[in-house]
Amino acid sequence: MFHFLNDYSESAHPDIITAMHDAHLQQHKGYGFDEYSERVRDQIKAQLSDPDIAIHFGITGTQANLVCIDAMLTPIDGIIACDTGHIAVNEAGAIEATGHKVILAESKDGKLTIEALDKVRVRHSFTPHVVRAKAVYISNTTELGTVYSYHELKAISDYCRKHDMYLFMDGARLGAAIASSHANPNDKDMSIADYAQLTDIFWFGGTKMGAMFGEILIIPNKKIATDFNIYLKRHGGLMAKGYLLALQFEVLLKDNKYLELCHHANTMAKKLAEGIQSCGIELFVPAQSNQVFALMPQALIATLKNDFEFYEWEQLDNGFSIARLVTSWATPEMQVDRFVQLLQKATSNN
Repeated sequence: MFHFLNDYSESAHPDIITAMHDAHLQQHKGYGFDEYSERVRDQIKAQLSDPDIAIHFGITGTQANLVCIDAMLTPIDGIIACDTGHIAVNEAGAIEATGHKVILAESKDGKLTIEALDKVRVRHSFTPHVVRAKAVYISNTTELGTVYSYHELKAISDYCRKHDMYLFMDGARLGAAIASSHANPNDKDMSIADYAQLTDIFWFGGTKMGAMFGEILIIPNKKIATDFNIYLKRHGGLMAKGYLLALQFEVLLKDNKYLELCHHANTMAKKLAEGIQSCGIELFVPAQSNQVFALMPQALIATLKNDFEFYEWEQLDNGFSIARLVTSWATPEMQVDRFVQLLQKATSNN
């Protein structure tokens, strides 16, 4: 049984396992004051125009989101997110538990549009009767695997600055988004520096691009950066053995190893999507990164699940469901081929 369930089914890239093994008897300071953490901060700062930018390390994605949001908002503030956003549907009320309302806006292919954003912001300007919409949440890639172009991000960034709102980006799959932009001749080759210029705070996920665990939190906005480490500690995100987080990112950032791994994941997803479409199956949204969403008959999904694990993302009313298949840095091309062959066989028998 092979898994297309997610991009973290494998423990970590072999280079990371080797690095962790080689360092296992080394002694380091705790809480991010170690040599690995300093070197990774220097690696990232070398790509940015601001050498004083605040950089911290987190453990998990949901924790990164709630720490970032709590650090940027006051008790009367809420954050706008599209209705498919991770903080809106997949974090068990973590953001609301910090006292901040998640304000929903309609999405288009998983993305937040300026039109939807403006509609919600205007509705939440009826003070003092409503929560103040002080920040905007997006993720790249989106929850549906689509990727914001540079121009889309620039438009949202400009809108937020015009209306004195913070822009926060969840980067659980930011590596996949960057790799996708590099493979798209119609888009700007995005970098960490671009995201630092466009956002007030964002994070760069390691868990879904070959790390065992861990995320890097990058805070261009100096106001939000003030006392951020206290928020990180308060929410249980300040890891005593922080060097184990940084060590992994040192491997991933060296020679842009993360781009190589994410490019492989995206390439496998593209091949999977093309194979699915060749069988007459429609995609729910364009496959732009390492996630594929396809509209399949529920009976077909049941057949495929005899050999492959993947999510039946949403059941529809017409006997169809949206299937989600995710590739990773470790997905063998052979398994993609095997899935397509099984799909071809199943659809040709109907």
